Amino acid sequence: MDSFDYKILAQVQTDSRMTAERISEGVGLSPAAVQKRLKRLRDSGVIRSEVALLDPRKLGHPMTVITEVSLERENLNVLDAFKRRMRQAEEVQQCYYTTGEADFIIILLVRDIQHYEQFTREYFFGNSEISKFKTNIVMDQVKVGLKIPIHD
Repeated sequence: MDSFDYKILAQVQTDSRMTAERISEGVGLSPAAVQKRLKRLRDSGVIRSEVALLDPRKLGHPMTVITEVSLERENLNVLDAFKRRMRQAEEVQQCYYTTGEADFIIILLVRDIQHYEQFTREYFFGNSEISKFKTNIVMDQVKVGLKIPIHD
């Protein structure tokens, strides 16, 4: 990767629908060269996915919950099973296996507190491998994004 690739990435992570013509104006390459580089960046996995960021409040999921989960014991079967369940749960927006006091940090989108309680009954209380979980309700989204700092 060179400085042109980094400049292209800086632009597309702000707006993935930006045309090659518009990107070319900002990076100093021809539109064809930008398209070729974008294809290489996609094919190599540097650009993993291009998605639409939706407003959860406008889609009936106004509550963001951050939950710390501690497992009873850590072994590969328990870890893999928990990861699999979190990947399949539609409420889970992000799930991180972490060091520290909690084994997992989970970010969920739910309709209301009753929806979250239903989630905990299904995924936490019914799982003997979970020793405890701690819930934090988000009061204000100060900064939300997936933008990665780009430096060449």
